[in-house]
Amino acid sequence: MTVDALTDVTGLRVGHANRTGAGWLTGTTVVLAPVGGAIAAVDVRGGGPGTKETDALDPRNLVQKVEAIVLTGGSAYGLDAASGVMAWLEEQGRGVRVGADPAHVVPVVPAACVFDLGRGGEFRARPDAALGRAAVEAAAVSEVGAAVAEGCVGAGTGATVGPVKGGVGTASTVLGSGITVAALVVANAAGSATDPETGVLYGELIQGRVDYPEAHVHDAARRRLVECAARNAPPPLNTTLAVVATDAALSKAQAQKLAGTAHDGIARAVRPVHLLNDGDTVFALATGARGLDAGQPLALNEILAAGADVVTRAIVRAVRAAESVDGPGGVWPSYTELYGSDAVRR
Repeated sequence: MTVDALTDVTGLRVGHANRTGAGWLTGTTVVLAPVGGAIAAVDVRGGGPGTKETDALDPRNLVQKVEAIVLTGGSAYGLDAASGVMAWLEEQGRGVRVGADPAHVVPVVPAACVFDLGRGGEFRARPDAALGRAAVEAAAVSEVGAAVAEGCVGAGTGATVGPVKGGVGTASTVLGSGITVAALVVANAAGSATDPETGVLYGELIQGRVDYPEAHVHDAARRRLVECAARNAPPPLNTTLAVVATDAALSKAQAQKLAGTAHDGIARAVRPVHLLNDGDTVFALATGARGLDAGQPLALNEILAAGADVVTRAIVRAVRAAESVDGPGGVWPSYTELYGSDAVRR
């Protein structure tokens, strides 16, 4: 049984931790790999990324597998959340072994951040090592194949997509070969997920199965957005993050290709993307449970195509699951507030 989430890739777990209220509106999300790790890669296309340990994922470099990936709010400050994840992994003896003693490990924990500073009201309210530890502990105690919370949770707590509230979304698919491909995104883009002329989500428009909102609903939504924009500072820095994963056996080079093509899924759901004030970053994970057809050199193609598709769906789900925020740091209406939950059918 699948739950249409990243956790449909057997062995992957997801944990969220967030802080809200009293000036806070931020959080951290951890994707925890099976014990022993998963093949990992990354592709960074935004002009203003905030990352940690991404060079270790280059196919030319030593590290093959990682035990966890951290997605976090707090801009570059929030990357400190990875320290809490590293400490927890070390206690479990999980990481790159660097000595004769099995306890001598160095956990390589790639991380990327989104900009949400001040969205709860306090600029200094951002994730730290303690929040990272809380997120990885939440992942560790979750059941295999558990549903993943979406919307304003974890790294998506303070996320926005253009003028509307963003958040966390996830999706999965099972290919005809039996291989699973899934994604988890933190939708926090400078660009918009909504077509300004119709109110349709770009990610749903591309699927070709939409009912357009009635004109009066769209007009009311546009008026509401103008009102909110008058209260908010201009959006400064933003980022869409994603983890795309599969149970296929991929090399690091193949995983890097998957991370790269998955960016197409962002481009279908958000316009514009990859700007200088974005830090758009996609990680790829491959657990290796299912082999590719060695006699078919293009067998990777269906995984690449599916990776982009699930990223698009995950962004749509992030925007639809988000809840409105009206606080000292600003006001961001949710898509559902503007158009209703059934305004555009999935």
